[in-house]
Amino acid sequence: MFLRPLFRYFFTAQNEHGLHSPFVFDLYLNTIKKDTLQPNFEPIEALRTQLLQSRDTLKVTDLGAGSKVNASPIREVRDIARHSKKSARLGRLFHRLIQQFGYRTIFDLGTSLGLTTLYLASANREATVYTFEGCPETAKMAQRNFERFEGLARIKVIVGNLDETLTAQAATTPAIDFAFFDANHRYEPTVRYFETCLAKTHENSLFVFDDIHWSPEMEAAWAYITKHPSVSVTIDMFSVGLVFFRKKQPKQNFVLRWPFWR
Repeated sequence: MFLRPLFRYFFTAQNEHGLHSPFVFDLYLNTIKKDTLQPNFEPIEALRTQLLQSRDTLKVTDLGAGSKVNASPIREVRDIARHSKKSARLGRLFHRLIQQFGYRTIFDLGTSLGLTTLYLASANREATVYTFEGCPETAKMAQRNFERFEGLARIKVIVGNLDETLTAQAATTPAIDFAFFDANHRYEPTVRYFETCLAKTHENSLFVFDDIHWSPEMEAAWAYITKHPSVSVTIDMFSVGLVFFRKKQPKQNFVLRWPFWR
């Protein structure tokens, strides 16, 4: 994150007052802002605590933009958990969005240790979550973490270079309901992954892009996506951007207040 986009966000973000889109007003008031804790979140957060304390090491194969914190290929699990994790608040948001729209086919581009994946999978037991991870050792640990949880949606871990695995999986998937893009934080790969998945969207699909203000390249990718003719509604919440494809909605871009720092 860098300061100029952050200041711009705080000066331009709005709340539900003044929202003239009934769809976005209802989504913002009753789903995005309505944060609640559920008992099934407790085991996920217990796992997070364990990972944040683990001194085990992994040999990390990094195919994306790389870490801004630690470039070493040998990393402690607690270091990976500390610097690559997404917040519990973000996980709960995804959980609510999946439940709100009843999403059943979910793409998770960037498994890491699997904490966010668990929030996705716990939202709808009838769903299938395809989670993509480039690092074999990280994928093995995520798979072990998933096996500790019973009664979740089916989680299918797809290991390999996302440039190849995403195209192959998208080709055999009839439709993508929900996709979380948290892989290669650069302009060209982000746009390419977006366009790969775009062919499988439908009226109610939702794409979520992580770290849209992480770098100038990610801001450029977000600008490209917001202007794409297939996109109808986008919501900039600073840490993430929501993208809808509702053909009956007028094309609008919103910047909404959301306490991403918690």
